[in-house]
Amino acid sequence: MVLVVDVVARLRAAGCVFAEDEARLLVAAARGPAELASLTARRVAGVPLEHVVGWAEFCGLRVVVEPGVFVPRRRTEFLVAVAAGGARPGAVVVDLCCGSGAVGAAVADRVPGVELHAVDVDPVAVACARRNVGAGRVYVGDLYDPLPVSLAGRVDVLVANAPYVPTGAIGLMPPEARDHEPRVALDGGVDGLDVQRRVIASAARWLAPGGRLLVETGARQASGTVAAFARGGLRAEVVSDEELSATVVVGSFP
Repeated sequence: MVLVVDVVARLRAAGCVFAEDEARLLVAAARGPAELASLTARRVAGVPLEHVVGWAEFCGLRVVVEPGVFVPRRRTEFLVAVAAGGARPGAVVVDLCCGSGAVGAAVADRVPGVELHAVDVDPVAVACARRNVGAGRVYVGDLYDPLPVSLAGRVDVLVANAPYVPTGAIGLMPPEARDHEPRVALDGGVDGLDVQRRVIASAARWLAPGGRLLVETGARQASGTVAAFARGGLRAEVVSDEELSATVVVGSFP
């Protein structure tokens, strides 16, 4: 029989900083001692806790996160706050590179009656997102390609947590990310901004008058993101949250 103290000890030995908190979540997720032992072994082997228990807490929501799907980061809660803060009830919201659908689901949770559309290129992520976005629609495809043409010129809030890790830096990421999350959700090209540039370049076609594009980026990459906004014909503002180490560039028509 696996005891909670044994779980804590094994997690500590594996280098888990928050061993007690993780042990409580593993115990709650297990349906018996055998499953607890199995879940603990997976976590000790380096599988992200969210993949082990099957969910992540994000903006007060329990978001389903299947193995192989990008785990939403706490810093991305700032992207949600900025997006929701300027959205009206009933707004048309599009979540590009949606992964688990966490960002779109959280915006919809905060803004009444939004019309939510989400897109990801990874079918595994899309299957996961469809469990999280409620009445929202989720599409498989490359950025804007699968969106209904009827959305052109109607999008009030366009959010994108596109991959922005430079290719050369992926090997420096924690093993939980580089070994268990899809490369397509991490790799942003040589400078990390390849996917962002594509998102920004085509945004004007989809945004409604007064609509906004919000892109999460790295603090050191913000100037490059702003330059891409300028090339895309959008006025850009950089906002940040020091506590979350989060940076978002917000774009709108001049």
